[in-house]
Amino acid sequence: MATQESLFGGGPADSAAAASVPLAERLRPRTLDAVIGQQHLLAPGRPLRVAFEAGRVPSMILWGPPGVGKTTLARLVAGAVEAEFVVLSAVLAGVKDIRDAVELAREHRRQGRATVVFVDEVHRFNKAQQDAFLPHVESGLFTFIGATTENPSFEVNSALLSRATVHVLKALSDDEQSALIDRAQAVLDAPPLSPAARQRLIGHADGDARRLLNAYENLVAASPSATELDDAALERALGELLRRYDKGGDQFYDAISALHKSVRGSDPDAALYWLARMLDGGADPRYAARRIVRMAAEDIGLADPRALRLALDAAEVFERLGAPEGELALAEAVVYLAVAPKSNAVYTAWNAVRAFVKSDGSRPVPEHLRNAPTQLMKTLGHGAGYRYAHDEPGGYAAGERYLPEALAGQRWYTPAPRGLELRIGERLAELRALDAQTKDPR
Repeated sequence: MATQESLFGGGPADSAAAASVPLAERLRPRTLDAVIGQQHLLAPGRPLRVAFEAGRVPSMILWGPPGVGKTTLARLVAGAVEAEFVVLSAVLAGVKDIRDAVELAREHRRQGRATVVFVDEVHRFNKAQQDAFLPHVESGLFTFIGATTENPSFEVNSALLSRATVHVLKALSDDEQSALIDRAQAVLDAPPLSPAARQRLIGHADGDARRLLNAYENLVAASPSATELDDAALERALGELLRRYDKGGDQFYDAISALHKSVRGSDPDAALYWLARMLDGGADPRYAARRIVRMAAEDIGLADPRALRLALDAAEVFERLGAPEGELALAEAVVYLAVAPKSNAVYTAWNAVRAFVKSDGSRPVPEHLRNAPTQLMKTLGHGAGYRYAHDEPGGYAAGERYLPEALAGQRWYTPAPRGLELRIGERLAELRALDAQTKDPR
């Protein structure tokens, strides 16, 4: 549904009504100078600051994690250009809602007013829905602002991207979150936070201002008679949400490291334990799933190619089922990876090739491997003498060269003598023996 919102109204008329408004909304900045964070965009001379001060703000995509000020910046944009602010949520809206927003913008234009159309979670709109904005953005009927937590390169149509500037927003730093706590403390007239509780609350929020303020508001409400808000008060207020949560801290990364090394070390019990510790400590299961996929590629590789497919399947199962049901698929994946044969041969070879190519010159492609789609290219010798492997005995052109001449015989990939790579190594040995018996015909 398209809704037109009032920008930065005066708020509730009395203190009781004001107290009922969530703290995050009460602290929403009304001016650029009140914004905490995003100084790479908002500091003097930076892109958005310059646009705001000029009063001419182009259509844009605001890309960043939750709770970093995407909606706030959109509201400030509307205020900077003295425009009406029309909001669409891509989670709930359809093409009809987009049409309604367009009609609102047309009505505003007839009245001599500008319009900003803000689309939250724009990546959730399909191609047809995103395309519906194009002619109106192109004509200047309204300024389009899309907010997304997903990479717009993959989730936003290229046509829409070409008409909008992409600004990347960052999670709030620890210092910025601490400043936000100070601001909230003054608004709530709350007792001070102990240093340990402050640091733990910041770790819990993980750069998300909304999460930080919601947690702080709960903490203050749960401790009406406290003279100091300490770690124990934080535990009581947030309970399971906070227990051993240390995302971004040493404990979090140590647990990830322990999980990865347990899988690499073929200990399924330890792998299950560290996975459970991560999830119990508040780690995002999707992050754990990504790490599990990485383990399959890095530490199992071609010793058991099924491992990578199973890891990807586990990630998909979690996306479909969520927690806690989907966690079982992640557990199955780490057990399989732990007991699978191990090989980092492809990982090692890939890193070695990348390092070599980075330091080496741009060697020309051998002429017999070059593409020859035109007669001129054929006349120049492109593709001359190339041997089509399928026409050769056993489907292998023995003695054929595929590397630049100066790199003939160079080897980067050495299969591990385990799992399927044992058989891969045997096959490569057979092919190289055939090469040794065959002289290069050129």
